[in-house]
Formats: sequence, C-alpha cells, structure tokens
Amino acid sequence: MRIRNWEYRQLPVIHRCSKPSRIEKARMLGYKAKQGFVIYRVRIRRGGRKKQVSKGQVCGKPNTVGVNSLKPKRNHRVIAESRVGRRVPSLRVLNSYWVGQDSTYKFFEVILIDPNHNAIRNDARINWICNPVHKHRELRGLTSAGRAARGLRVKGDKDNKVRPSRRSSYLRRNRVKLRRYR
Repeated sequence: MRIRNWEYRQLPVIHRCSKPSRIEKARMLGYKAKQGFVIYRVRIRRGGRKKQVSKGQVCGKPNTVGVNSLKPKRNHRVIAESRVGRRVPSLRVLNSYWVGQDSTYKFFEVILIDPNHNAIRNDARINWICNPVHKHRELRGLTSAGRAARGLRVKGDKDNKVRPSRRSSYLRRNRVKLRRYR
C-alpha cells in the first residue's frame, strides 16, 4: 500500500487509468470491461479547509469568526468526483471508490461513461445515463457519494428537513401561504 501511494503521488493530480486498481469494487459499483467505460484516478488533499480571508481576519459578526477549524460541507469523495467531472465534461460520472491514502492525500478512482459511444447507447442496462438529465450529476449531488453528503442515506424521523432537498424543504416551511379561507 505504501509503495502504491508513493506511485500515485508521482502521477498527475487527475489522470486516466488503464484498468481499475480494485476490480471487484469497481464491478460492484457498475463498471464493465467494455468500450465506453473509463477510469480516472484523482488525489484530494486531506483535512479541513481554511477560510479565504485577507490576513486571517474575518471582518464581521462574532458568530462568523474562525479561519482554521472549518470543514467542507461535502466529503472528500464528492469533491473528487466533481473535479474529475469538470476535467472531462463530455463523460458522465457513474460512481467512485477509495483506493488509498497517506498523511497528506486521499486517492479515489472515478468510473466514467461515454454517453455518445454506441456500445453504451445500445446497452439497455446502462443507457439511462445517456439522457440529457444526467449531465454533470456529480455536481448536483446525484451520485451515491453526493446523496450521502446531502443526508439522503437515512429515512424516517431523521430526514424531516432533507427531502427532497434542504433548500426546497426550507422554502416549503417558510413560504407565506395566503389561502382563500384562512
């Protein structure tokens, strides 16, 4: 594992792989060794994210102070998927999985699909991803990691404010409804 992480560190931040490092995991997540399926590997810097403010000074109310101990809303895997999706905008992100980590980086492999390839368009199991509604699904939180980051893994009394999304739930609860008979 240490040698593999060393090798990943020497490669570019986002690069294409000839084949998955974890073939059993990739196949569990929908990968097939056929034309139209692509694997990209990406590394993400670990840890929290500093607030981008000049001289480390937050000019505002006391409840907005803090520069160092801030954590991103989305997890590392979602960030990895979104970066790969921006790098190759003509492909669609299907899923992703962890392949390694060291003290500085986490490494993920992202499964992408070419929606214009006939091998994909003619395959009834996967050609749903060719529809235009699935463009950049990784940037809208529609992949498996994105749904987990949105809190959609839980059901029941713990998802009162997350379905169908936090924004729509907030608007529904705070909209002024002036019904005729009230």
